[in-house]
Amino acid sequence: MKYILYRILSLVLILTAGGLRAQTVRNVDFQQEGNNVVVTYDLDCQATIALYCSQDGGSTYGPALQRVTGDVGRGVEPGRKRIVWDVLAEMPAGISGDVAFRVKILPDDFTIRVKGVTFDMVYVEGGTFTMGATSEQGSEAENDEKPAHRVTVSDFYIGKYEVTQAQWKAVMGSNPSKWKGDDLPVEQVSWNDIQDFLRKLNAQTTGKRYRLPTEAEWEYAARGGNKSRGYKYSGSNNIGSVAWYTDNSGSKTHPVGQKSPNELGLYDMSGNVWEWCQDWYGSDYYNSSPQTDPTGPSTGSRRVLRGGGWYYLARYCRVSCRGCYSPDGRYNDHGLRLVAF
Repeated sequence: MKYILYRILSLVLILTAGGLRAQTVRNVDFQQEGNNVVVTYDLDCQATIALYCSQDGGSTYGPALQRVTGDVGRGVEPGRKRIVWDVLAEMPAGISGDVAFRVKILPDDFTIRVKGVTFDMVYVEGGTFTMGATSEQGSEAENDEKPAHRVTVSDFYIGKYEVTQAQWKAVMGSNPSKWKGDDLPVEQVSWNDIQDFLRKLNAQTTGKRYRLPTEAEWEYAARGGNKSRGYKYSGSNNIGSVAWYTDNSGSKTHPVGQKSPNELGLYDMSGNVWEWCQDWYGSDYYNSSPQTDPTGPSTGSRRVLRGGGWYYLARYCRVSCRGCYSPDGRYNDHGLRLVAF
């Protein structure tokens, strides 16, 4: 670690003399404390903060570091700040080369209100991930999840919860669901119904626009984005902690947000109701070539559903499991989640 410390300190002037001085993050400094790297910085306003590491002198950076404590994450207040990174917990082999660090302000989550009803949207920083039948999916992975392949997605916002009946009613003025309750996910909505809902929602709001997630965006978010810990289900390897599915649902939907969230703070991405995606169902995603912001086939007969639901076995609630149905189909285990852009 002595060599690493030397390289970090030698890069302080580069980082503080560069673009960071034009931002609200200033005076970045670094030092080693045992197996930890301590990053200090000045912040001019409340912000969401992430820390990144480069091992090539700042030419490229990996995903946001996860084994960090202190003044990092959402709601960091202004002032002189301190982040502690447990290097060996995140990178057991340590770090080497021209090590550099970046303290970055991320866009904040936001909430909109329609006729007194709120919609909470969570910022998802883009990144590159392996989509499909990754190793933790095991023998339960289906052929249409193969081969696993690299996909890059851009930044986006996604709903913290599945769209509720209260939210649907605020926009549409009606409630098609079998099980009634404002905090229950709306169901018995077809993909086509949702396009009408989106048109009306966008007409009633300003700023961001709303749509369904692409299949790649959905899986990236379900896996935890660049905070992913490689779980089989969205947020855990223990499905009962994160999902309502056939073994615990009592054959019905449940209010959103009652189970534990995933790494991004998203609820019910496994179980409760299947979530419609924007894409036509097909094999376009599933080849060995890396892809950037893919949108699936240009035509088809069925639209993609993801996440499993209250009626389904655990294997169908895995983060890589794919479902599909006719875009005019309405069932009491089909719902949706919003994306903003």
